[in-house]
Amino acid sequence: MSVFLDIFLSVCLPILVLAGLGWGLDRIFDLDLKTLVKLNIYLFVPAFILTRLSSSSLESETGIAVVGFTLSVIVAMGLISWVVSAATGLTPARRYSMKLSTMIYNSGNWGIPLMTLAFGDKGGVIQVFVLATMNVTSFSLGIFLANAGNEKKKGWLVPILKQPSPWAVIIALTLRHFGNPIADVNFVWIPLTYLADALVAFALITLGVQLAKTKPPGIRGPLGHALIIRLLGGPAVAILFSWWFGFEGTIAAILIVGAAAPTAVNTALLAHEFDADSRFAAAAVFYSTLAASIVVTALLSVLRAGWIPWAIP
Repeated sequence: MSVFLDIFLSVCLPILVLAGLGWGLDRIFDLDLKTLVKLNIYLFVPAFILTRLSSSSLESETGIAVVGFTLSVIVAMGLISWVVSAATGLTPARRYSMKLSTMIYNSGNWGIPLMTLAFGDKGGVIQVFVLATMNVTSFSLGIFLANAGNEKKKGWLVPILKQPSPWAVIIALTLRHFGNPIADVNFVWIPLTYLADALVAFALITLGVQLAKTKPPGIRGPLGHALIIRLLGGPAVAILFSWWFGFEGTIAAILIVGAAAPTAVNTALLAHEFDADSRFAAAAVFYSTLAASIVVTALLSVLRAGWIPWAIP
């Protein structure tokens, strides 16, 4: 029990504190969520991807394997959601909302601080590749799903092309190939670094603001299914794929714990931006964020106890 409590206090509680600050500030000042959302999507997230991915020291082969692992988890979550939603007879709009809430997990403003706190610098390096994959998915497939669940469809190709995060990934990989030459251009690199360093705190505060403005429905039916798939199905699938891809030790543990992350804030942001079922998406973010602390703490305890032989951190 003391190990469980220690993990919770050192890894999960700092994340909840920052989200709590956002919640409290919104209660006092009624902050503008739309502005915070746009700052995250169009400024902080692209800067983080650009700086972290272009300067990452992870070997390319391992990075490619992490990308393949992340895509496999996303696809598996989509298939599970499709089976469950079809079996329970959900409407098409709710079906898309469930897929959006289970496939795209919070590898950024939850995953980055979690991995850094739990696994040190190596956790952050591995998580950058997960984050890049998840952001490209969020702002491509995520936009498609959010728009598909919107009765007044806005079209999906043009909005995808307008999103800066996929372009940030392309630019970062190009810079990485050429040895990241802009790192020596101070008037470009230093501002980007400042923005990247601010992402974790700003995104968690934004999450708190969004939770404060959310009046979530009760956990029942599709929402309950989505939470089970995301928080329990995610790490279960990740355990299988970590073995299949041949990951071992700390890297395997990082990927498994990362897959237990809550529903990504981006899903609620996209649902809000594209007028989809934002109430369902926000509720999934709300409840999964609260529950993920317990799930992640338990999972870290299991991994550190050596119960998964190839994933001992």
